[in-house]
Amino acid sequence: MIQVRNVTKKYGSTIAVNDISFDVKDGEIVGFLGPNGAGKSTTMNMITGFIEPTKGQIIINGNDISKRPRKAKKEIGYMPENVPLYYELTAKEFVSYMAELKLVKRSERKKEVEKVLKETGLLDVQNKLIRNLSRGYKQRVSLAGALIGNPDVIILDEPTVGLDPKQITEIRELIKELGKKHTVILSTHILSEVSQICEKVIIINKGRIIAIDTPENLEKATKEKNGISVIVEDPKGNMKKLKEKIKEIDSVDFVKDNEDGTKQYVITTSSDIDLRKKLFEVLPKEEIVIFELKKTETTLEDAFIKLIDTTKIEDTTDKKKKAKKDKKVKETSKSESKEDAKKESEDKSNKKTEKNSKKEEKK
Repeated sequence: MIQVRNVTKKYGSTIAVNDISFDVKDGEIVGFLGPNGAGKSTTMNMITGFIEPTKGQIIINGNDISKRPRKAKKEIGYMPENVPLYYELTAKEFVSYMAELKLVKRSERKKEVEKVLKETGLLDVQNKLIRNLSRGYKQRVSLAGALIGNPDVIILDEPTVGLDPKQITEIRELIKELGKKHTVILSTHILSEVSQICEKVIIINKGRIIAIDTPENLEKATKEKNGISVIVEDPKGNMKKLKEKIKEIDSVDFVKDNEDGTKQYVITTSSDIDLRKKLFEVLPKEEIVIFELKKTETTLEDAFIKLIDTTKIEDTTDKKKKAKKDKKVKETSKSESKEDAKKESEDKSNKKTEKNSKKEEKK
């Protein structure tokens, strides 16, 4: 459905997007993530045809967006982060206007508008002025504008920003429904949202793709240790000696004192060891009463932070290597210059000696 091939975008000497490639299959809901300034918005704008790549190719449903922009753009419905709605129009008038802009056939326009209003849950407020709608309904109107014309690809930029919890849940459910009929690319800073909605995640940082996988696989791949959260009653303070009793434990970290007199700890081990059964056996013997024991879960947020931090470390290492290489080249060049100067001096001295010898012979 969407093919991005070796795409680069430069602004003067600044590289905003650096040779990225990825595919989005038909019917997928894909989360597009990255920190501020990573190249997310630039990539989204290139996919929608708003800006052209410096080099590379973007194909939407078989159409190269640079060579066949009208056909490619017809396949896309785009909802930017802050859609400029026309507040003096009703919800229905705005969607009808978008249908006209997208060249929906006049004979099909009324039916298409009604279908989209129903899909986005706007039928009850279709005749209200947009200025009088809540933030959640305004987001729905924006989404309806993107859906009109039945595009195969829906691109959503921060669709739940500024919404209350109830509105966020409603929009998430709506996006899940859209995924049954459309290919969806979702850009957001709310990582829990991506875990709940998306089948695949693309993470970009400093203009480069650093990960493409399912949320579950990213969480597993970046997990280094197993964590077990326990709430216990430990009157004799035997939790401090637990590492001596269970050798597989890496650390026992105190978290907090609870109001009921219990204490919370996190016990960590290597990623391939699960100590829950052993803890149930050992803790009672040490006169430690277990109130709660459960595994701590690695989240997509943990994976995201680890991947971004790893990129920073790699960049720092690369910079140090480059600086070291540049220094070596500079020193080599300097040494060669000294050798050349020395040789030149020796040549001059030899020539002078030879000249003096010739004068002596003539005498």
